[in-house]
Amino acid sequence: MKIHVKKGTLSDISIEAIALFLFEDDKEVAGQAKIIDERIGGLITEIKHCGDFEGKALQTALLYTKGLLPTARIILVGLGKRKEFDMEKLRNASAKAAQQIRDLNLKRFAVSVHIEETSFPLDSLTESLVEGIFLGLYQFTRFKTLERDKIKEVDEAFIVEEREERLKIIKAAAKSAEIISGAVSFVRDLVSTPANEMTPAILADRACALDGKKNVKVKIMDKTQIEEMGMNSFLGVARGSDEAPKFITLEYGGGSQKQPHIALVGKGLTFDSGGISIKPSEKMDEMKTDMAGGAAVLGVIRAAADLNLPLNIVGLIPATENLPGGRAYKPGDILKSMSGQTIEVLNTDAEGRLILADALTYAARYKPSAIIDLATLTGACIIALGDYVIGMMGTDDTLKKRIQEAGEATGEKVWELPLWEEYHELIKSDIADFKNSGGRAAGTITAAVFLSKFAGEYPWVHLDIAGPALYKKDKPYIPKGASGVGVRLLLHALRNWPING
Repeated sequence: MKIHVKKGTLSDISIEAIALFLFEDDKEVAGQAKIIDERIGGLITEIKHCGDFEGKALQTALLYTKGLLPTARIILVGLGKRKEFDMEKLRNASAKAAQQIRDLNLKRFAVSVHIEETSFPLDSLTESLVEGIFLGLYQFTRFKTLERDKIKEVDEAFIVEEREERLKIIKAAAKSAEIISGAVSFVRDLVSTPANEMTPAILADRACALDGKKNVKVKIMDKTQIEEMGMNSFLGVARGSDEAPKFITLEYGGGSQKQPHIALVGKGLTFDSGGISIKPSEKMDEMKTDMAGGAAVLGVIRAAADLNLPLNIVGLIPATENLPGGRAYKPGDILKSMSGQTIEVLNTDAEGRLILADALTYAARYKPSAIIDLATLTGACIIALGDYVIGMMGTDDTLKKRIQEAGEATGEKVWELPLWEEYHELIKSDIADFKNSGGRAAGTITAAVFLSKFAGEYPWVHLDIAGPALYKKDKPYIPKGASGVGVRLLLHALRNWPING
């Protein structure tokens, strides 16, 4: 779909449909809606007074203009109460409008970014509007072969603005939002793809496609190179699969040579059966999504390049499968990690932390200003925080605050869990340095404590995205399935990153 910014007004544009956003607690129609209402004989006022459309959040109504406007249809979408309005409400509303247009099998519609009496910056309003449209219209249809002609798609959306001085801001913000939304959709595609079509090698190929893209350099290390680096924790997990592991590095150089890198580390389990500690068969198909953290890192690097962020970023993705083959690692095994520290394996289904341990150690080669890892790491995080919240743990308050603020701005909610010293006792091993499972109690926290042993002294934050990586039901701009979580969160933090820190 294409987004266009055009000078004009909604009341005068000739198009299949326009969308208007209205607040629930506005007694009278105002602003551009009032102009349109007057042109169509007070139909908007009438439908509000009749109670058929109240403006409640995500409520919609369809009006036909009967030739009184150049457009044939008006989609009314509720924003809810004015005092509760924020950018998440706008994303939801614009997604709802776009979906209504698609359901009507229309190809083009127009909308305005002007929201009456709001204090939010114009660029934030525009980005949220465009993100809602793009992400709300996302569909994963790659493997559909029957009745493809019945798949409905919207081709174009127009943002109309009559004031010349606002057009430049809107165009720039719309372009940024299109880039970010494209990266999220790219990640959703990767995560939704089944494991037979998304092996470690294929994931590496997707990364290689970014090589040479505006200061991006990609390097793929094979099994021999991984062995030479001493990544035996990573290799232990990989042993059970016939699919060769890959260690993916992406370096984006948008900053000066003196600037340190920001390291992003993503878990890349393209399928996780649990290994010898095999998972229940129910919902095991969802384990194709265990590479959502690695996919998010790819999406962030892609968007950072397209946005020309003035930063140096390195993305690290250990990619493998975890299967119970004849050579698979076993409970009771001891693995020597790249750091030299030894790990007793109690549970082969606690594999994500094992591959991340070596990736975090490798990140230290860059002497980064910060390390952020993303992983669908623990089911315990879903038990603790539910399906829609990211668990955050880390060692640096400034870095955690940046992530927290980004979560509030993007609607990708994060909640901090503690890493108190008492938890460290739970991962000590009697026969090795650490064990890879601290048991059921505080499972999300002890997993993060384990990772902290390999992050060194660098500012580090761990994001457990096990819940929000895969939505079990539709939300306004996140259709059921892979969400692409983490991309907008990290990009917001990176776009506001101080150049010297």
